[in-house]
Amino acid sequence: MADSSATPAPTRGLYIRTRLSLMMFLQYAIWGAWLPILYPFISGHRKFNDGQVSAVFAAGAAGAILGPFIAGQLADRKFATEKMLAVSHFVGAGLVWFLAGTSEFWPFVAISALYGLIYAPTLALTNSLAFAHLPNRDEDFGPVRLWGTIGWIVVGILVGQILLRQHTPEGKSPAEVEAAQNAGRAVAFHISAILGVVMGFFCLTLPHTPPSTKPKQASAVGEALAEIKVQPLLLLFAIAIPISMVHQFHFVHTAGFLSKLQGNPAADGFVQWVNSILGVGGGGLMTIGQMSEILVLAAMPVLATKLSRKTLLLTGIAAYALRMAIFAYVPDNVPLVMAGLALHGLCFGCFIFVAFMVVDENTTTDVRATAQNLFNLVIVGIGIIVGSWFAGSIVAPWAKAGGEMDFTKLFSVPMWIALACFVVMLAGYPGGRKQSA
Repeated sequence: MADSSATPAPTRGLYIRTRLSLMMFLQYAIWGAWLPILYPFISGHRKFNDGQVSAVFAAGAAGAILGPFIAGQLADRKFATEKMLAVSHFVGAGLVWFLAGTSEFWPFVAISALYGLIYAPTLALTNSLAFAHLPNRDEDFGPVRLWGTIGWIVVGILVGQILLRQHTPEGKSPAEVEAAQNAGRAVAFHISAILGVVMGFFCLTLPHTPPSTKPKQASAVGEALAEIKVQPLLLLFAIAIPISMVHQFHFVHTAGFLSKLQGNPAADGFVQWVNSILGVGGGGLMTIGQMSEILVLAAMPVLATKLSRKTLLLTGIAAYALRMAIFAYVPDNVPLVMAGLALHGLCFGCFIFVAFMVVDENTTTDVRATAQNLFNLVIVGIGIIVGSWFAGSIVAPWAKAGGEMDFTKLFSVPMWIALACFVVMLAGYPGGRKQSA
C-alpha cells in the first residue's frame, strides 16, 4: 500500500515510522517467544542429548544459509518485499505450531530446518524494507528497530509469567518443578504461531517495496558478493562468524544457567521478587538484555553521528567478552549476573545493529536486500550452525564432565573468543564514519 503523496511530509513520516515500528515489534516477538526457551524445552522435556540439541539449533540456522539465495534474490529481482514477508510468516506460523507437539527427534529437526528456511530471511527483509522507506538511516532506524526489542521483552515476560502461574506447582521438589516448567514451555511455540498469523496479515498493509527495475546484473547475489569483497565489509563478514558463535553460547546455555539461579530453594528475597515480575524459566529474566537494548537503540541516532563505526563495533565486542566473563567467574552474584544480562544491549546494539547499518551504507540500492540476507547468513546461519555445534557438542560435554555443568569452564570459552575478535577488529578495521547516503 503506497503512502499518499498528498499527506504532509512530517505526518507521512510519522505514519510510516509507526507502521514500521509495529512490523519490528511483531517480527521479533515471533522469535523471542520460543528461542530463549528452546534449549531447556528440547533437552529437559524432549530429552534430546547434547548432539541432538546442537543438530536442532543447526537445522534452524540452515535456513539462513539458503535465505540470501532465495528470499534476497526474489525480493531484489522478482517480488515486492512486503508480499514475500506476508507469505513467509503465514507458512512459518503453521510450522512453529507443529513444533510444540513434535516429540521425536528427526521430525523436530526437519520442521526446524524448514522453519529456519522460511523465517530467517524475514529478519533481513524487514531491515531492507525499513531502510527503503526511512528518510534518514542514522536518525530513524534505531527508534524503529527498538520496537522489535520491545516485542521480544513483552513476549518473554508473558511466557515467563505463564510458566510461573500455570506450570510451577507448589509443594513439589525442585526436580518436579523443573519438569513441569520444561513441559509448559510448549506454550511459547503456540504464542509464536499466533503472532505469525497476525504478522502475515499486517505485512500486506506495509508500504509497497518493489524489486529493482534496472539491476546491474541478473543475479543479485553475484553483484552483492562483489561488493562484499572490499573493506570494510570483508573483515566485518569474517569477524561476524566467531561473534555469532559467542552470541549462540548465550542463547543455548543462558536460560538453563538462569533457571538454576532462579530455582534455587535458598534463593534470597531479591531473586524471589525478580521472579514475581519476570516469571521463571530463564526467558523472562533474559529480557533484561532486551530492556537495555532499548536504551542503546534509542541512543543510536546520537551515537551513530558522534562515534565512528569502528568504535561502536569494538564496544559491542567488548560487551560480549565482559558478559561471558561475568557468567563464568561470578555466576552466583545475582546483581552482577543481571548486569551481565544488561550488557546484551551493547552486544546487539553496537555490533549486530551497527553491522547491518554498515552493510546497507556500503552496498548499492539494487542489491541491498540480498546483501542484508548475506550478512544474515553469517549471523543467523553459519555462525549459529558452527556455534551450536561447538557450544553444544564440544564445549558442553567438556564443561560437565563431572556430571554438573561447570559454568566457569563453559562461559570462559566464548569470553576468550570475543577477546580475540576485539584484537583483530582493533588492528584491521578501517576507522572513520561513512555518512548516510
